[in-house]
Amino acid sequence: MRVLAAMSGGVDSAVAAARAVSAGHDVVGVHLALSAKPGTLRTGARGCCTVEDARDARRVADILGIPFYVWDFAERFGADVIEDFVAEYAAGRTPNPCMTCNEKIKFEALLDKATALGFDAVSTGHYARLSHVDGAPELRRSADLGKDQSYVLASLTSDQLRNAMFPLGDSVKSDVRAEAAERGLMVADKPDSHDICFIPDGDTQAFLGKKIGNRPGTLVDDKTGAVLGRHTGVHGFTVGQRHGLGIDAPAPDGRPRYVLSLEPVSGTVKVGAREELAVREIVGQRVRWPSGRPIDGEVDCVAQVRAHGGTAPVTARVQGDRMHVTVDGELRGVAPGQTIVLYAPDPGGDIVLGSARITETG
Repeated sequence: MRVLAAMSGGVDSAVAAARAVSAGHDVVGVHLALSAKPGTLRTGARGCCTVEDARDARRVADILGIPFYVWDFAERFGADVIEDFVAEYAAGRTPNPCMTCNEKIKFEALLDKATALGFDAVSTGHYARLSHVDGAPELRRSADLGKDQSYVLASLTSDQLRNAMFPLGDSVKSDVRAEAAERGLMVADKPDSHDICFIPDGDTQAFLGKKIGNRPGTLVDDKTGAVLGRHTGVHGFTVGQRHGLGIDAPAPDGRPRYVLSLEPVSGTVKVGAREELAVREIVGQRVRWPSGRPIDGEVDCVAQVRAHGGTAPVTARVQGDRMHVTVDGELRGVAPGQTIVLYAPDPGGDIVLGSARITETG
Protein backbone atom coordinates (compact mmCIF):
# COMPACT_ATOMS: atom_id res chain seq x y z
CA MET A 1 0.00 0.00 0.00
CA ARG A 2 1.27 3.48 -0.86
CA VAL A 3 1.27 5.55 2.33
CA LEU A 4 1.91 9.27 2.74
CA ALA A 5 3.33 9.81 6.25
CA ALA A 6 2.58 13.25 7.67
CA MET A 7 5.72 14.11 9.64
CA SER A 8 5.46 17.08 11.99
CA GLY A 9 9.01 16.75 13.28
CA GLY A 10 7.95 15.25 16.61
CA VAL A 11 8.47 11.80 18.05
CA ASP A 12 4.90 10.57 17.49
CA SER A 13 4.72 11.12 13.73
CA ALA A 14 8.31 9.84 13.40
CA VAL A 15 7.48 6.50 15.02
CA ALA A 16 4.19 6.29 13.09
CA ALA A 17 6.14 6.65 9.84
CA ALA A 18 8.70 4.10 11.00
CA ARG A 19 5.97 1.58 11.78
CA ALA A 20 4.41 2.10 8.36
CA VAL A 21 7.79 1.32 6.80
CA SER A 22 8.25 -1.76 9.00
CA ALA A 23 4.79 -2.98 7.98
CA GLY A 24 6.03 -3.17 4.40
CA HIS A 25 4.20 -0.17 2.96
CA ASP A 26 5.64 2.06 0.25
CA VAL A 27 6.06 5.19 2.39
CA VAL A 28 6.76 8.81 1.46
CA GLY A 29 7.25 11.45 4.17
CA VAL A 30 5.81 14.94 3.96
CA HIS A 31 6.08 17.95 6.25
CA LEU A 32 3.48 20.70 6.04
CA ALA A 33 4.74 24.28 5.87
CA LEU A 34 1.92 26.20 7.51
CA SER A 35 3.29 29.74 7.62
CA ALA A 36 4.51 32.10 4.90
CA LYS A 37 6.85 33.42 7.62
CA PRO A 38 8.06 30.33 9.53
CA GLY A 39 9.96 32.49 12.00
CA THR A 40 6.64 33.75 13.35
CA LEU A 41 5.72 30.30 14.62
CA ARG A 42 6.68 28.95 18.01
CA THR A 43 10.22 27.56 18.20
CA GLY A 44 12.32 25.42 20.49
CA ALA A 45 10.92 22.87 22.93
CA ARG A 46 7.38 24.15 22.51
CA GLY A 47 7.48 24.18 18.75
CA CYS A 48 5.07 22.83 16.18
CA CYS A 49 5.35 23.02 12.38
CA THR A 50 8.44 25.28 12.46
CA VAL A 51 11.64 25.31 10.37
CA GLU A 52 13.30 23.31 13.17
CA ASP A 53 10.55 20.71 12.96
CA ALA A 54 10.93 20.42 9.19
CA ARG A 55 14.63 19.70 9.64
CA ASP A 56 13.94 17.09 12.32
CA ALA A 57 11.37 15.41 10.08
CA ARG A 58 13.86 15.33 7.18
CA ARG A 59 16.52 13.71 9.38
CA VAL A 60 14.05 11.01 10.46
CA ALA A 61 13.09 10.36 6.83
CA ASP A 62 16.80 9.97 5.95
CA ILE A 63 17.21 7.38 8.74
CA LEU A 64 14.11 5.50 7.55
CA GLY A 65 15.32 5.66 3.95
CA ILE A 66 12.12 7.16 2.55
CA PRO A 67 11.58 10.09 0.16
CA PHE A 68 10.73 13.34 1.90
CA TYR A 69 9.01 16.52 0.77
CA VAL A 70 7.82 19.81 2.25
CA TRP A 71 4.40 20.93 1.02
CA ASP A 72 3.35 24.56 1.32
CA PHE A 73 -0.10 24.77 2.89
CA ALA A 74 0.41 28.23 4.39
CA GLU A 75 -2.35 29.95 2.44
CA ARG A 76 -4.89 27.24 3.21
CA PHE A 77 -3.86 27.16 6.88
CA GLY A 78 -4.22 30.91 7.17
CA ALA A 79 -7.70 30.96 5.67
CA ASP A 80 -9.15 27.81 7.22
CA VAL A 81 -7.51 27.82 10.65
CA ILE A 82 -6.18 31.24 11.65
CA GLU A 83 -8.96 33.35 10.13
CA ASP A 84 -11.59 30.96 11.47
CA PHE A 85 -10.00 31.16 14.94
CA VAL A 86 -10.13 34.97 14.93
CA ALA A 87 -13.68 35.11 13.54
CA GLU A 88 -14.97 32.67 16.15
CA TYR A 89 -13.51 34.65 19.05
CA ALA A 90 -14.83 37.90 17.57
CA ALA A 91 -18.29 36.31 17.60
CA GLY A 92 -17.98 35.38 21.26
CA ARG A 93 -17.31 31.69 20.63
CA THR A 94 -14.46 29.45 21.78
CA PRO A 95 -12.94 27.43 18.91
CA ASN A 96 -10.43 24.57 18.96
CA PRO A 97 -7.84 25.41 16.26
CA CYS A 98 -6.17 21.99 16.46
CA MET A 99 -9.49 20.34 15.67
CA THR A 100 -9.99 22.70 12.73
CA CYS A 101 -6.47 21.93 11.51
CA ASN A 102 -7.11 18.19 11.60
CA GLU A 103 -10.37 18.59 9.72
CA LYS A 104 -9.43 21.20 7.14
CA ILE A 105 -5.70 20.68 6.65
CA LYS A 106 -4.54 17.17 7.55
CA PHE A 107 -7.63 15.26 6.49
CA GLU A 108 -9.04 17.48 3.78
CA ALA A 109 -6.34 19.44 1.98
CA LEU A 110 -3.57 16.89 2.62
CA LEU A 111 -5.71 13.81 2.05
CA ASP A 112 -7.19 15.27 -1.14
CA LYS A 113 -3.73 15.90 -2.53
CA ALA A 114 -2.49 12.48 -1.40
CA THR A 115 -5.30 10.57 -3.09
CA ALA A 116 -4.90 12.66 -6.24
CA LEU A 117 -1.27 11.55 -6.34
CA GLY A 118 -2.22 7.90 -5.99
CA PHE A 119 -1.60 7.29 -2.31
CA ASP A 120 -3.86 4.78 -0.56
CA ALA A 121 -3.66 6.27 2.94
CA VAL A 122 -2.29 9.08 5.08
CA SER A 123 -0.47 8.07 8.25
CA THR A 124 -0.27 10.42 11.25
CA GLY A 125 1.01 10.23 14.82
CA HIS A 126 -2.39 10.72 16.44
CA TYR A 127 -3.23 8.60 19.45
CA ALA A 128 -6.47 7.01 18.31
CA ARG A 129 -7.59 3.63 17.03
CA LEU A 130 -9.47 2.58 13.93
CA SER A 131 -11.46 -0.60 13.56
CA HIS A 132 -13.90 -1.59 10.83
CA VAL A 133 -17.46 -2.87 11.08
CA ASP A 134 -19.16 -4.08 7.89
CA GLY A 135 -16.58 -2.17 5.89
CA ALA A 136 -17.17 1.12 7.72
CA PRO A 137 -14.46 2.75 9.85
CA GLU A 138 -14.96 3.04 13.59
CA LEU A 139 -13.01 5.72 15.45
CA ARG A 140 -12.02 4.69 18.97
CA ARG A 141 -10.06 6.04 21.91
CA SER A 142 -6.34 5.33 22.13
CA ALA A 143 -4.94 2.66 24.45
CA ASP A 144 -3.13 5.54 26.18
CA LEU A 145 -6.08 7.45 27.64
CA GLY A 146 -3.79 10.23 28.85
CA LYS A 147 -2.76 10.96 25.24
CA ASP A 148 -6.04 10.03 23.54
CA GLN A 149 -6.81 12.26 20.53
CA SER A 150 -10.06 10.70 19.32
CA TYR A 151 -11.83 13.89 20.44
CA VAL A 152 -9.92 16.13 18.00
CA LEU A 153 -10.52 13.65 15.18
CA ALA A 154 -14.25 13.30 15.77
CA SER A 155 -15.22 15.88 13.14
CA LEU A 156 -13.78 13.71 10.35
CA THR A 157 -16.03 11.89 7.91
CA SER A 158 -16.14 8.17 7.28
CA ASP A 159 -14.65 8.71 3.81
CA GLN A 160 -11.67 10.52 5.33
CA LEU A 161 -11.15 7.84 7.96
CA ARG A 162 -11.18 5.10 5.32
CA ASN A 163 -7.93 6.59 4.04
CA ALA A 164 -6.36 7.24 7.45
CA MET A 165 -3.80 5.28 9.45
CA PHE A 166 -3.05 5.78 13.15
CA PRO A 167 -0.15 3.41 13.88
CA LEU A 168 0.18 4.59 17.51
CA GLY A 169 -3.37 3.78 18.59
CA ASP A 170 -2.46 0.68 20.57
CA SER A 171 0.62 2.20 22.22
CA VAL A 172 1.41 4.34 25.24
CA LYS A 173 3.66 7.38 24.96
CA SER A 174 6.52 5.95 27.04
CA ASP A 175 6.75 2.96 24.69
CA VAL A 176 6.73 5.25 21.65
CA ARG A 177 9.68 7.23 23.02
CA ALA A 178 11.54 4.03 23.85
CA GLU A 179 10.97 2.72 20.33
CA ALA A 180 12.21 5.97 18.83
CA ALA A 181 15.42 5.65 20.85
CA GLU A 182 15.87 2.02 19.77
CA ARG A 183 15.47 3.03 16.14
CA GLY A 184 18.08 5.78 16.56
CA LEU A 185 15.65 8.63 15.90
CA MET A 186 17.05 11.86 17.34
CA VAL A 187 13.56 13.09 18.27
CA ALA A 188 13.11 10.37 20.92
CA ASP A 189 13.39 12.87 23.77
CA LYS A 190 11.95 15.89 21.97
CA PRO A 191 9.32 17.60 24.17
CA ASP A 192 5.73 17.60 23.02
CA SER A 193 4.40 20.78 21.42
CA HIS A 194 2.04 22.92 23.46
CA ASP A 195 -0.40 25.77 22.99
CA ILE A 196 -1.21 27.29 19.60
CA CYS A 197 1.49 27.14 16.95
CA PHE A 198 0.54 30.41 15.22
CA ILE A 199 0.73 32.49 18.41
CA PRO A 200 4.51 32.76 18.95
CA ASP A 201 4.56 34.11 22.51
CA GLY A 202 1.52 32.19 23.74
CA ASP A 203 -0.40 35.38 24.51
CA THR A 204 -3.74 34.57 22.89
CA GLN A 205 -5.44 37.71 24.18
CA ALA A 206 -2.76 40.01 22.72
CA PHE A 207 -2.87 38.13 19.40
CA LEU A 208 -6.62 38.51 19.18
CA GLY A 209 -6.43 42.15 20.25
CA LYS A 210 -4.18 42.92 17.27
CA LYS A 211 -6.45 41.08 14.87
CA ILE A 212 -9.81 42.25 16.20
CA GLY A 213 -8.97 45.59 17.84
CA ASN A 214 -10.58 47.15 20.90
CA ARG A 215 -14.30 46.60 21.36
CA PRO A 216 -15.02 48.06 24.83
CA GLY A 217 -17.74 46.56 26.96
CA THR A 218 -18.78 45.80 30.53
CA LEU A 219 -18.59 42.96 33.01
CA VAL A 220 -22.00 42.49 34.56
CA ASP A 221 -23.26 40.49 37.53
CA ASP A 222 -25.64 37.90 36.09
CA LYS A 223 -28.00 38.04 39.08
CA THR A 224 -28.20 41.76 39.84
CA GLY A 225 -27.22 43.36 36.54
CA ALA A 226 -24.68 45.52 38.36
CA VAL A 227 -21.72 46.70 36.27
CA LEU A 228 -18.57 45.31 37.91
CA GLY A 229 -15.92 46.47 35.47
CA ARG A 230 -14.98 47.26 31.90
CA HIS A 231 -12.96 45.46 29.25
CA THR A 232 -11.52 46.00 25.76
CA GLY A 233 -13.24 43.09 24.02
CA VAL A 234 -15.16 39.88 24.66
CA HIS A 235 -12.41 38.05 22.77
CA GLY A 236 -10.36 38.32 25.97
CA PHE A 237 -12.70 35.94 27.82
CA THR A 238 -13.98 32.39 27.65
CA VAL A 239 -16.91 30.76 29.42
CA GLY A 240 -15.70 29.24 32.68
CA GLN A 241 -12.79 31.68 33.07
CA ARG A 242 -12.00 32.63 36.65
CA HIS A 243 -8.73 34.55 36.62
CA GLY A 244 -7.85 37.81 34.90
CA LEU A 245 -11.37 39.24 34.90
CA GLY A 246 -10.28 42.69 36.01
CA ILE A 247 -12.90 42.96 38.76
CA ASP A 248 -11.59 44.82 41.80
CA ALA A 249 -14.22 43.99 44.40
CA PRO A 250 -14.91 40.41 45.54
CA ALA A 251 -18.38 38.89 45.38
CA PRO A 252 -20.60 39.64 48.42
CA ASP A 253 -20.23 36.06 49.62
CA GLY A 254 -16.46 36.14 49.08
CA ARG A 255 -16.53 33.38 46.47
CA PRO A 256 -14.80 33.63 43.08
CA ARG A 257 -16.68 34.84 40.03
CA TYR A 258 -16.66 33.01 36.70
CA VAL A 259 -17.49 34.04 33.15
CA LEU A 260 -20.97 32.69 32.39
CA SER A 261 -21.68 34.10 28.93
CA LEU A 262 -20.42 36.47 26.25
CA GLU A 263 -22.52 38.88 24.18
CA PRO A 264 -20.28 40.24 21.39
CA VAL A 265 -22.82 42.71 19.95
CA SER A 266 -23.39 44.56 23.24
CA GLY A 267 -19.92 43.76 24.57
CA THR A 268 -21.42 42.31 27.76
CA VAL A 269 -19.54 39.69 29.74
CA LYS A 270 -21.80 38.13 32.38
CA VAL A 271 -20.19 36.71 35.49
CA GLY A 272 -21.49 34.72 38.43
CA ALA A 273 -21.02 31.80 40.79
CA ARG A 274 -19.44 28.50 39.80
CA GLU A 275 -22.67 26.53 40.10
CA GLU A 276 -24.18 28.75 37.39
CA LEU A 277 -21.74 27.18 34.91
CA ALA A 278 -23.57 23.86 34.98
CA VAL A 279 -25.46 23.08 31.78
CA ARG A 280 -28.39 20.75 31.28
CA GLU A 281 -29.02 21.24 27.55
CA ILE A 282 -26.61 21.53 24.62
CA VAL A 283 -27.46 22.23 20.99
CA GLY A 284 -24.94 21.70 18.22
CA GLN A 285 -24.75 22.02 14.44
CA ARG A 286 -22.38 20.75 11.74
CA VAL A 287 -23.09 17.21 12.86
CA ARG A 288 -20.49 14.61 11.85
CA TRP A 289 -20.65 10.80 11.95
CA PRO A 290 -17.13 9.33 11.68
CA SER A 291 -18.54 5.84 11.10
CA GLY A 292 -21.09 7.08 8.58
CA ARG A 293 -23.89 5.76 10.80
CA PRO A 294 -26.13 8.50 12.32
CA ILE A 295 -27.83 7.75 15.60
CA ASP A 296 -31.49 6.74 15.40
CA GLY A 297 -33.98 8.30 17.80
CA GLU A 298 -32.83 9.09 21.33
CA VAL A 299 -29.56 7.49 22.36
CA ASP A 300 -28.01 7.27 25.81
CA CYS A 301 -24.30 7.89 25.49
CA VAL A 302 -21.31 9.75 26.96
CA ALA A 303 -20.29 13.28 25.99
CA GLN A 304 -16.96 15.11 26.06
CA VAL A 305 -16.65 18.84 25.34
CA ARG A 306 -12.90 19.44 25.65
CA ALA A 307 -9.87 17.65 24.21
CA HIS A 308 -8.72 16.51 27.63
CA GLY A 309 -11.82 17.20 29.66
CA GLY A 310 -14.07 14.92 31.64
CA THR A 311 -17.14 13.14 30.36
CA ALA A 312 -20.77 12.99 31.44
CA PRO A 313 -23.71 10.72 30.64
CA VAL A 314 -26.14 12.34 28.20
CA THR A 315 -29.15 11.60 26.04
CA ALA A 316 -28.76 12.72 22.42
CA ARG A 317 -31.11 13.07 19.48
CA VAL A 318 -30.66 14.60 16.05
CA GLN A 319 -33.06 16.62 13.96
CA GLY A 320 -31.64 17.40 10.55
CA ASP A 321 -28.27 19.08 11.08
CA ARG A 322 -28.96 19.90 14.73
CA MET A 323 -27.94 17.75 17.64
CA HIS A 324 -29.88 18.11 20.90
CA VAL A 325 -28.23 16.79 24.04
CA THR A 326 -29.69 16.50 27.52
CA VAL A 327 -26.99 16.25 30.17
CA ASP A 328 -27.77 13.62 32.79
CA GLY A 329 -24.55 14.17 34.74
CA GLU A 330 -22.56 17.36 35.24
CA LEU A 331 -20.82 19.47 32.62
CA ARG A 332 -19.61 22.95 33.52
CA GLY A 333 -18.29 25.88 31.54
CA VAL A 334 -19.49 24.67 28.16
CA ALA A 335 -19.03 27.39 25.55
CA PRO A 336 -20.50 27.94 22.09
CA GLY A 337 -17.83 27.19 19.52
CA GLN A 338 -16.56 24.13 21.35
CA THR A 339 -17.25 20.68 19.94
CA ILE A 340 -19.32 18.06 21.70
CA VAL A 341 -18.25 14.49 20.97
CA LEU A 342 -20.47 11.52 21.73
CA TYR A 343 -19.04 8.14 22.74
CA ALA A 344 -20.92 4.86 22.98
CA PRO A 345 -21.36 3.93 26.67
CA ASP A 346 -20.62 0.22 26.10
CA PRO A 347 -18.41 -1.67 25.84
CA GLY A 348 -15.65 0.44 27.36
CA GLY A 349 -17.02 3.81 26.24
CA ASP A 350 -14.27 4.24 23.66
CA ILE A 351 -16.19 4.27 20.36
CA VAL A 352 -16.93 7.69 18.81
CA LEU A 353 -20.54 8.00 17.70
CA GLY A 354 -20.58 11.55 16.39
CA SER A 355 -19.78 15.20 16.99
CA ALA A 356 -21.26 18.67 16.57
CA ARG A 357 -20.15 22.28 16.95
CA ILE A 358 -21.91 23.74 20.01
CA THR A 359 -24.19 26.69 19.25
CA GLU A 360 -26.34 26.95 22.40
CA THR A 361 -26.33 25.83 26.02
CA GLY A 362 -28.96 26.00 28.73
